[in-house]
Amino acid sequence: MAEAYSEYEFKVAPVNPGAEILIAELSQLDFESFDETEEGVKAYILSALDKEDLLEDIYLLKNPEFEISYAVKLIEPINWNEEWEKNFEPIEVDGICSVRAPFHPKPDTEFDIVIEPKMSFGTGHHETTHLMIKHLLKIEVADLRTLDMGCGTGILAILAALKGAKPVDAIDIDPWCYENTVENVSRNGVDFIKAYEGDSGILKGKQYDLIIANINRNILIDDIPTYAGCLNHEGILLLSGFYTQDIPAITNVCNQHGLNFIMNFEKNNWVACKFVKN
Repeated sequence: MAEAYSEYEFKVAPVNPGAEILIAELSQLDFESFDETEEGVKAYILSALDKEDLLEDIYLLKNPEFEISYAVKLIEPINWNEEWEKNFEPIEVDGICSVRAPFHPKPDTEFDIVIEPKMSFGTGHHETTHLMIKHLLKIEVADLRTLDMGCGTGILAILAALKGAKPVDAIDIDPWCYENTVENVSRNGVDFIKAYEGDSGILKGKQYDLIIANINRNILIDDIPTYAGCLNHEGILLLSGFYTQDIPAITNVCNQHGLNFIMNFEKNNWVACKFVKN
């Protein structure tokens, strides 16, 4: 069963730069995603991780230069299929890769990914997914042993497989994401992708040439040592799910485990970084 989320809706005055500062602070906690509004920010966290003193150390809430109020509500698991069909438009990255639903016409792109999100996140519209697609389009992945960690709907694993990566593993802690990835893998004719439900704990004994992890800052920092241990010499690690200002912290942990920063793509302050194991 999919897990429920808590939605924190913040009203911030002045909204600029208050909203950006608030997102930066909240991203240090277990919030998974953010939606900027005209009045501030909506932030989402698994209800299981929500707690009474969650915001106790958020400095901006105590800063007299800003007026901030917030409300919290429970978000039950949503039928993303139904919501998506109401609002989803196909996307295209660099004129090379498209992500669309089965009911959209087939575009003239080299890579055409067809997905339905079921009750999971990851339609390709979020900046981080878009940026990771850009990275994958520029990397020669043929015959690379590949892992998509936090796979969501499986978009990145599917793209890697379409580009010739093999074998490919896709892992997500959310059971709906696992099931949806299995369905989308079959839908795109890359059935050799193996999907798993779980976290980085199931990586013991596995080795890869390419690891893709689009999660969030805190989980990445905790799991980078595991990724480094699973990565072959000169293997590539693509990381996203964090902001420009988080690059030094991410890079510092990577450097401690033999991973060298190569480059990053940026969109709306979100980034996707490429590291290589020395």
